[in-house]
Amino acid sequence: MQTIHWKINKQQSNNLIYQKAAELLQNGECVAFPTETVYGLGADATNQAAIQKIYAAKGRPSDNPLIVHIAKREQMDQFIASYPPKALQLMEAFWPGPLTVILPLKKDSLAANVSAGLSTVGVRMPEHPVSLELIATANIPIAAPSANRSGKPSPTTAEHVIEDLDGEIAGIIDGGPTGVGLESTVIDCSLDVPIILRPGGITIEQIEQVIGTVDLSTNSTTEKPKAPGMKYTHYAPKAPVYLVEGSSQFWQSEINKVEIAGKKLGILATKELTSKLATSAVIQSTGSIKAMGEIATSLYKGLRAFDHADVDIIFAEVYPETELGAAIMNRLEKAAGNRRISE
Repeated sequence: MQTIHWKINKQQSNNLIYQKAAELLQNGECVAFPTETVYGLGADATNQAAIQKIYAAKGRPSDNPLIVHIAKREQMDQFIASYPPKALQLMEAFWPGPLTVILPLKKDSLAANVSAGLSTVGVRMPEHPVSLELIATANIPIAAPSANRSGKPSPTTAEHVIEDLDGEIAGIIDGGPTGVGLESTVIDCSLDVPIILRPGGITIEQIEQVIGTVDLSTNSTTEKPKAPGMKYTHYAPKAPVYLVEGSSQFWQSEINKVEIAGKKLGILATKELTSKLATSAVIQSTGSIKAMGEIATSLYKGLRAFDHADVDIIFAEVYPETELGAAIMNRLEKAAGNRRISE
């Protein structure tokens, strides 16, 4: 398949791009587009064959449900059975934005493979002008996981999408780098006490300020996942990732062991840590420990860069699991498969 590449021009009208991309979506094809979190791979959420193309292009397990993206709240009425009061509070507070709300699904309203056979579905309204305009132009709910090969680090630029999916999908809209850099927070509001299934751009602290106490998922790998990012290995580059927890002296001793063994090392860490290390490793700086938003934005770009550097092993810094740090560590732990070296 030849993939059409479009580039958004902020100085000119892009109406033709949106019309052409919307036509592809309406005709059952897949189109990648930017959101404020990562690039998504979209298809008509009511078209089972179109949704199957997402799973095929990504190599995604069929029991891993998709998130449905909308441009206006009224679009949900065609497929959501009911709106719990706390869900409405969260939508009012954080939409458009990086929050996915899981709600009861009307029977036979969406393609069955969107929800992987579940009676609930995750919905969000992205906070990005390109995604909102595309969804509004297509005038259909768009199911969209991240636009990458399943298991790899998520794409935060159109180049990342091209790297993974060029020739596999109908179109890619280049809207520049994404902002948040991590996928949306997913909260299940179909329960009496809402439960956060995946931390993301909206923090637990922000959510609890709006609706009070929420539960946190234990992310059991034996259960059928109700949201993306729960069950399978995700966000991983080719080389094994190890989370390294300890002082700069401990880091240096672990680096020395790898380099003495003749292995090519990659390091994903803050500038505060890397400035204290003596090494010939390939370093991807995540920015300053004082700016967790900067770390989130640079995380996937850094992990992807190691594939091009052909490293043998990757050491990644550990961060405090508060506020945005919870989402960062969730992604790093998935990338590392819980491999950890501690002082």
